[in-house]
Amino acid sequence: MKQKKEPIKNWRIWVVLIVLFVLSVPWYLPTGSYEPFILGVPYWAWIILGVSLAISIVLTYILKHHWHMTDEEELWEEEEEQ
Repeated sequence: MKQKKEPIKNWRIWVVLIVLFVLSVPWYLPTGSYEPFILGVPYWAWIILGVSLAISIVLTYILKHHWHMTDEEELWEEEEEQ
């Protein structure tokens, strides 16, 4: 049976998540900057919302394509079929 790799061992996933989490806190913006307003909301809030959306998309992708969840019963069934 082929061994499936878990996403926790993939360093690229960790790099992407760390970069997104660093970007999610706008510490890199000038202190006290809040203009321009976009739809009545400061621009840094839009940055946070955009990065939060990106984090959600990346986590959804990881769960859908890299996380292999199988129960022990399913593993036994697969072994019996072979």
